[in-house]
Amino acid sequence: MEHAATLMERVLYEVKKTVVGQDHFLERVLVATLAGGHLLVEGVPGLAKTLTVKTLAATVRGSFRRIQFTPDLVPADLVGTRIYNQKTGDFSTSLGPVFCNLLLADEINRAPAKVQSALLEVMQEHQVTIAGETHKVPDPFLVMATENPIEQEGTYPLPEAQVDRFMLKVKVGYPTRAEELQIMDRVAGKAPVRLEPIVGPEELERAQQTVAEVYIDPKVKEYIVNVVLATRDPAQSGLKELAGYIEYGASPRATIYLNLAARAHAFLRHRGFVTPEDIKAVAYDVLRHRVALTYEAEAENLTSEKIVQRILEKIEVP
Repeated sequence: MEHAATLMERVLYEVKKTVVGQDHFLERVLVATLAGGHLLVEGVPGLAKTLTVKTLAATVRGSFRRIQFTPDLVPADLVGTRIYNQKTGDFSTSLGPVFCNLLLADEINRAPAKVQSALLEVMQEHQVTIAGETHKVPDPFLVMATENPIEQEGTYPLPEAQVDRFMLKVKVGYPTRAEELQIMDRVAGKAPVRLEPIVGPEELERAQQTVAEVYIDPKVKEYIVNVVLATRDPAQSGLKELAGYIEYGASPRATIYLNLAARAHAFLRHRGFVTPEDIKAVAYDVLRHRVALTYEAEAENLTSEKIVQRILEKIEVP
């Protein structure tokens, strides 16, 4: 375990040669990678969302593809299609860019619903169906998607079923004053830094298996379930004041992903066991896109993060 955790620290060190700041975002990228979950990143343009994912891909000796989502994209542009060969009179399958280890879906909310539905199968099942034939994507397979929250013209809201398939949703903020100065010094007029590949797909899979073996006590499992149940029935959990603000709570995927993400979080801290603090650390990123609020909550400027905060403050820690 120690070797695998050190390997991920080397990946982080290599990424930070290019990316300034964004420590929370970078750690969540590693958590998603180690837990084998997909990552949705929200932030205004220019905050290094795309750069971070591309830089991570450069440190992994695996296949990487980037798809720029646009309104005229069709499902075949993602998954591939059948092509007719006039010379032989046969059809052959041309596989799309989703057949890779790390897929960057840039501005994912700019593509229409039929494209999103094509992405659903590959995110959940790790396979694609073309003309009745099933094709498996390589392992490990991760989708990291970015979306812009401020410009709504020409965008499509993601279906709830698809949003739920993202293990984490991370919100990226502006850099600090010191980081902004460092960004300017590092980028303006200088050649890009060359990065060294640190891990291969096989090593990444072994690290994921190690994370899956991180111990989680039954009492901590109960704590996870209590947190998730509080998003569905807050009154039952002693949070009557939140009952009118939550339209629907987190799905069972939240329970699974809290478990997996907490294990990855503990692993990155060189621990072989999960504590309640690991659950609290990843809870906002796992739950913020799974708790749907009512109009009353929006009218009172309540966000899903504030709801999660109230729940974490109320639920007793084992």
